[in-house]
Amino acid sequence: MEKIHTTSSAAAARDRVSAASPIWKDRRMGIALTVGIAAMAGIIVALTLPRGPTTQTQGLLVLASGLIVGLIAGYAMRSGLALLLAPLVHVVALEIARPQLLGPTVGALRFNEVYGVLAFLLGRGFYGLIAVIPMMLGAYLGTMLAHEMTGGSSGSSSVWRWIPTVLSTLVIVALAVWIALPASTPPILDAAGNPVSGSIAELTTVRLGGQDQTIMVRAHSPDKPVLLYLNGGPGQSGLPYTRVILSDLSKDFVIVDWDQRGTGKSYAAFEPGSTLTLERAITDTVELANYLRQRFNQQKIYVMGESWGSILGVLVVQRQPQLFHAFISSGQMVSLRETDRRINKDVLELAARTNNAGLTAKMRSYGQPPYADMPYANVFAMGQYDALYKPYRPSQAYMDRGNKSGIGFYGIMASEYNLVEKVNVLRGLMDTFTVLYPQLQAIDFRQDAKRLEVPVYILDGTAELSARRDLMLEWFGALEAPKKKIFPLENAAHSVAFEQFEAFDKIMLETILPETYQKR
Repeated sequence: MEKIHTTSSAAAARDRVSAASPIWKDRRMGIALTVGIAAMAGIIVALTLPRGPTTQTQGLLVLASGLIVGLIAGYAMRSGLALLLAPLVHVVALEIARPQLLGPTVGALRFNEVYGVLAFLLGRGFYGLIAVIPMMLGAYLGTMLAHEMTGGSSGSSSVWRWIPTVLSTLVIVALAVWIALPASTPPILDAAGNPVSGSIAELTTVRLGGQDQTIMVRAHSPDKPVLLYLNGGPGQSGLPYTRVILSDLSKDFVIVDWDQRGTGKSYAAFEPGSTLTLERAITDTVELANYLRQRFNQQKIYVMGESWGSILGVLVVQRQPQLFHAFISSGQMVSLRETDRRINKDVLELAARTNNAGLTAKMRSYGQPPYADMPYANVFAMGQYDALYKPYRPSQAYMDRGNKSGIGFYGIMASEYNLVEKVNVLRGLMDTFTVLYPQLQAIDFRQDAKRLEVPVYILDGTAELSARRDLMLEWFGALEAPKKKIFPLENAAHSVAFEQFEAFDKIMLETILPETYQKR
């Protein structure tokens, strides 16, 4: 009797399989459907989001599409093989259909270098987190659903089947919530911990050059003069650093930090890549300056550049000097090509002094700047900077604020970024640097910017690399401007405005503001 019952149960199961879905009659139909939908999804992503999701909304859509593809695959195949087949086909189709793009995060795989591994994790690895893992979990859920519909799990064993099902669902929900968590900048507080009346603390989207880009505005009062801060890189986002380190200055200025095209919260503006040009960076800055002048009812604003931002700042005040009270510089760059050549020479001399044959061989393998193997050669050379700097210690106040801020590596733990934007901070630095840096090689302010029509103030970190500082001093010495001053600051190197922010605050309030500010 037991054998007869078992036989009839199996027959009933086969009947349920046949009735539930025609694709289960032939395993090949389920495999074909899985391959087809996974490949189609990969091609669609490759053509519409070639760099993967770059915004919060795109991140949620990618997660949802991965989950749906997985559910269909698991349901169609009724087999755990769907957990492997669907993601594999999807990723292969995506890589084949993806257009050729510039930038390490979407370029050739280079696992033999730490920078290459990081690029993989930020590009393909992040896509795997929010698309491939949901696809695998979806395939598992689809498989379980198919088995439930055909009576494939019954009795007490079905209880244990539901445990991974529930866990899979929780993982997907948790990932969706993580992506959906909003970004914000903390309010400006008084000594009692209450928001300052009339203060501004906001992240705002501005349309520049036809693309949405993000600025952060922080001020105790909107009536103060406006200071536009241009970050380094190219490609670096510094919103949390500006908020934390320059918080005192927001009492006397409207501090505006801007994630430029292809950077941080504006990484989505990277594409189309043809717009990521030096000329577009200049015109974007001019548009932003005019927006700020109009919004805050100011005839002129201040512009301050850090590193790459100092190059952009010089070019902008050359183009439209009437928009600016003055140009303030920290970590001034003059000629990237000449600086890189001098650094190359300094690193080789360092290798010779320390008998480091490996360092010598590595540097020589890259050749002379501008490096053909960009950005890997540049990053490797940057890794030697600590050994080239003169010994110095930034101000204790700077160290304290940085240690207590909780903003993390490159600021990615700060509240100003949602999950996708945290990844954008690093991949923007990698990819935007790769595209813009070569475009800056012909610049040499010793020839191209002998005169500026605005007052110029230079923060001079005396511990700066000689390959940078010597060129800055040479350029500044010959520069003609309505007014120019240089402020040597010890215990500072490249990021002078941050490393000695108390001295910078004093310079702004006691020298630059009295000498240059006129509201109307």
